[in-house]
Amino acid sequence: MARLVMKFGGTSVANIERIRNVARHVKREVDAGHDVAVVVSAMAGKTNELVAWCREAAPMHDAREYDAVVASGEQVTSGLLAITLQSMGVQARSWQGWQIPILTSDAHTAARILDIDGAELLKRFAERKEVAVVAGFQGINAQTGRITTLGRGGSDTSAVAIAAAIKAERCDIYTDVDGVYTTDPRVVPKARRLDKVAFEEMLEMASQGAKVLQVRSVELGMVHNVRVFVRSSFDKPEDIDPHGTPPGTLICSEEEIMENKVVTGIAFSRDEAQISVRHIEDKPGVAAAIFGPLAEAGVNVDMIVQNVSEDGKTTDLTFTVPASDYERARDTIAKAKDRIGYARLDSATDLAKVSVIGSGMRSHAGVAAQAFKALAERNINIRAITTSEIKFSVLIDTAYTELAVRTLHTLYGLDK
Repeated sequence: MARLVMKFGGTSVANIERIRNVARHVKREVDAGHDVAVVVSAMAGKTNELVAWCREAAPMHDAREYDAVVASGEQVTSGLLAITLQSMGVQARSWQGWQIPILTSDAHTAARILDIDGAELLKRFAERKEVAVVAGFQGINAQTGRITTLGRGGSDTSAVAIAAAIKAERCDIYTDVDGVYTTDPRVVPKARRLDKVAFEEMLEMASQGAKVLQVRSVELGMVHNVRVFVRSSFDKPEDIDPHGTPPGTLICSEEEIMENKVVTGIAFSRDEAQISVRHIEDKPGVAAAIFGPLAEAGVNVDMIVQNVSEDGKTTDLTFTVPASDYERARDTIAKAKDRIGYARLDSATDLAKVSVIGSGMRSHAGVAAQAFKALAERNINIRAITTSEIKFSVLIDTAYTELAVRTLHTLYGLDK
């Protein structure tokens, strides 16, 4: 008999009928003899509603009180699911983050999990076969005693962290798709579901635009070697063999994958902005003068390209930021103009980043060169390039996003 964590997102618990469907999934695993902890998100749309109420109450609000408000969405879902399970004859109780407790940092709205004590959950598994229904997305800071939230998608992180704490055999992430695909099937109809993806590859895919899992949850899975299984919550519960392997994608260590493909998937993000700081004096400390203030302003910088002039006296420095941070980034650089000493500030916002990911790149040369040639043949101009050991990304005009993704998906044989 296995110990499982089952996580259900907002669309899976959007109304009472869907909560009943979730309860049937849980009952199936309980009836098979498994010990089960369930992590739930708020019902679809509820977190946005709570956030809107906070902003309506006061545009500049206390982050601690904001967390107290938005964490309530998961509290409602966990209670409703526990009630539904009990009505089906399944022993269950709801848990809020602070009751377990899930201990976090005090960075309200974006806290990080520091520790989870799973002892009480394990005790109740042993003594009562009781299902733990845990409110995701939240925890408590031990020093302040205040409720904290983990940021958007934080229920994924809660689930993987709880799986690590109770040494679960697997963490099943139930969502509105039936696994991880080679790219977005809405853009490339020939995209295929992957049976297995290595943690490192999934981390790159999640951070480069794939929306299936939150980046932090993949990091936790990799650090604690928690096998994560992405599967659909809309499959009929009674049609699934709890001892078999249903359709889905297993995120696991590289050792579990027999042979790595050169390219595993194509990820993309349409919300990119580019800022170029022109004619800066080429001397030590210039990069720090630019990126220090951006870091203090909480702006996440991605691609960075530097070009030095022929005479070696000045340099241009170009970088990208999320479109949501664009105005803040421009204002921050403008305020630091005297310290940086640049001549001109250029920018563009209608940009997209397309990333090619695959751990097989480590042992294959020329993978990126193939892409550059294929994109050039389609008259797609590349504005910037970044690379890592198992990934490279190109910055292009947004209008060419779908053409670029389809071109690369075919180029690396992912259509087949």
